[in-house]
Formats: sequence, structure tokens, C-alpha cells
Amino acid sequence: MTDLHLHIVSPEGTLADARVSAVYLPGAEAPFEVLPGHAGIISPLLAGEVRYVAEEGMQMLAIRGGFVRVADDQVELAVEA
Repeated sequence: MTDLHLHIVSPEGTLADARVSAVYLPGAEAPFEVLPGHAGIISPLLAGEVRYVAEEGMQMLAIRGGFVRVADDQVELAVEA
């Protein structure tokens, strides 16, 4: 089930470091979903909610903005929470 590595950091520290199956992000152009095998991307994030599916179910994190980098099934977020 868990095919992505999600790492979320903020100025306060690490907010998440988990294996997940999907990540839903508030992209600058439109909300988007990252699944295993997603093409590489770097994108700004707007204020909104980051949601991800981990072994314990759907998790949510409110953010004020930030950036995401996706490469080789690694999803890295730098955010203001």
C-alpha cells in the first residue's frame, strides 16, 4: 500500500516523515494529487490543507503556503503551518 516517502518540514521542525500511498496538495494553479510514479515536479503551494493516506488512514495538515518537490517517489514539502 505505501509507495511514497513523504517528508514535511516547517521552520518549527519536521511535521511528517512517513510512507504513504497518496498525497493531496493545494497547488498554486489547482489542487493536485501525487501517486506513486508521479512525474518530477517543483511547485508552490497555497494556503490550504495537505492530506495524505498513511497506514493509520487519512491524515490532514493545515498550511499557510510553501513548496513541494516530487522526484523518484519522494515527496518533500517545505511549508508554513
